[in-house]
Amino acid sequence: MMTNALPPAVYIVGAGPGDPELLTLKAHRMLSQADVVLYADSLIPQQVLDAVKPGAEVIQTANKTLEDILPILIDRVQVRHQSVVRLQSGDPSLYSAVHEQIQALGEAEIPFEIIPGISTFQLAAARLQVELTVPELVQTIILTRISGRTTMPAAEELAGLAAHQASLCLYLSARHVEAAQTKLLAYYPAETHVAICFRLGWPDEQLWLVPLDQMAEVTRTQQLERTTMYLISPALNPVGAEGARSRLYHPDHAHLFRPATSQQNPKEKSKT
Repeated sequence: MMTNALPPAVYIVGAGPGDPELLTLKAHRMLSQADVVLYADSLIPQQVLDAVKPGAEVIQTANKTLEDILPILIDRVQVRHQSVVRLQSGDPSLYSAVHEQIQALGEAEIPFEIIPGISTFQLAAARLQVELTVPELVQTIILTRISGRTTMPAAEELAGLAAHQASLCLYLSARHVEAAQTKLLAYYPAETHVAICFRLGWPDEQLWLVPLDQMAEVTRTQQLERTTMYLISPALNPVGAEGARSRLYHPDHAHLFRPATSQQNPKEKSKT
């Protein structure tokens, strides 16, 4: 007999950037079957919860610490034998404070599963209609932040990462945007395009494309302090990116599933 019930466990689910339609199918299913949903209400819009099944217990966690949350998880799973979705904004692998939750769940012997989600940098590239790895222009994506309340390891300081001139996605840095801009300008040209992404996926999302030397000014003018990501990349410059082409679909590139066009004999070419 088939059942829609989830086994008692904690399911750490990536909610994506905010658009309910960007939930994965698995994330949607988990939300629709869970007995309990704990979600960061300051980071996840209400419409994402439309998938929650009627009668499920929904608990907001913006005003809670891990010490508040853990007893709830233990009680619901071990005592009440319920399934619990811990809904995280974006993808759980990025700046989601999942590390300490995993440790605590392991120590409490609570079974858990992690379901990935779409991150803001992916939605930003889609909104901008760009690829962040353009052949012969940029082939590396760096996801990072600037030191704030959470300090960066010395080897990961922004200035050192900026030296690569890669596609750089800067999270959690709006409050320190002046310092970030100064460090970036030491390596990126001032005219490098920067996408300032505010609450992408939310109903009130905004996106500005500005030169790097205006990043701080626009941030302050728009009074951005939270839920902002900066995307700095040569790929955003249409002049630098035009004409670039991957070898993957190039007619001269052969691979297991397709011979190179130049390697075909004239008779084969006439048949295609």
